[in-house]
Order: sequence, then structure tokens, then C-alpha cells
Amino acid sequence: MDIRPERPEDVQPIHAVTAAAFREVARSDQSEPDIILRLRAAGALSVSQVATDGDRVVGHVALSPVRINGIAGAWYGLGPVSVLPERQGQGIGQALVRSGLEALRAQSAQGCVVLGDPAYYARFGFAWDPGLTYGQVPPGYFQRLVFEGPSPTGEVAYHPAFGPHEA
Repeated sequence: MDIRPERPEDVQPIHAVTAAAFREVARSDQSEPDIILRLRAAGALSVSQVATDGDRVVGHVALSPVRINGIAGAWYGLGPVSVLPERQGQGIGQALVRSGLEALRAQSAQGCVVLGDPAYYARFGFAWDPGLTYGQVPPGYFQRLVFEGPSPTGEVAYHPAFGPHEA
């Protein structure tokens, strides 16, 4: 397996992988493939990498800018992260997250936020910070990873590509 930046020919495979990865996820509204398309169209995919096995795309990670208290800065949101269902549990998702975070660090990002399973994302250094919030998400499920500088405080908003509920 290799991880590399997305190429133009990866757009459709990324869409297919993301749709397959979230098809059976109960908490998903199935918008993840379209979120990636909208982020790409808006020029807001700060990091978009694929995991490949030979010529086949088997996973994808997206990272995009977020606003904190309405202010854009050097903070990003992780997700969606997608792996083909038949390839899940093989470390592909972890490798994609690690690679994506390294790419952010290389871009002088100050930090990253994620909405997801606290136990899963803790392995990458993400932690809950009561001073950084995202809507009505239960404590612990919205986490941050500081690369440099102090942890910001306030309300986080993802890019509008995530949907009408975002500000």
C-alpha cells in the first residue's frame, strides 16, 4: 500500500470509496462523498491523499480549513476519512490520518480538530478541550491536536461544504 496526494484521475474512485465506507454507518447522512466534491470545487481541500494498492484507490483522507469564533487561521478539520469496507481493520485509516497530519504540519498548520470516536483519535494525540466547542456535540467527541502555539478557545465551524448546518 502507498499513500500519495490525490490526482485528477482519483476523483471518481475517491467518491466511490467514500460512499462505500459510509454506506453502513448509522450516524452518517451519506453526504460524505459530496462534501469532498464541494470542498474540492471550493479549493478548500488543504490535504487530500489516497491510499492505493497497485492501481486501486482503497482509502482517502481529507483535511480542510476551519474557523474559530468566525476567524480563519492555521487550524484545520480532519475528515472525512474513508477506507473500503473490505480493507478496514488493516491499518489503512491510521496510515492515512498520520500522513494527513504530517502534511498539515509541513504546511505550518497550528492544529487540527476532529469529530469522532475519542478512543480512536487519541492514538494520534487528539484530546478533548472544553474551551474548544462544536455545536451540541457531547464532551469528548470533538477533539483537537495542537501542533504549535496555544490551543485556541471558542466555537469551531467547518467549511460551508459540510452543509447548511455549518456557519
